[in-house]
Amino acid sequence: MGVAEVLLIIGCAALVIGVIAASIVRKAKGKTSCDCGGNCAHCAGCSHIKK
Repeated sequence: MGVAEVLLIIGCAALVIGVIAASIVRKAKGKTSCDCGGNCAHCAGCSHIKK
């Protein structure tokens, strides 16, 4: 494995870790993962609505 491949793997791992960390922070702040602005009652595609 060359240096380029190692750097690519490290970059991809950092991206995945960043997305997971952002998701955890949003969940800790009580925000949903969709872009309905916290008003899930009016979001047709939101999975947080109790049907």
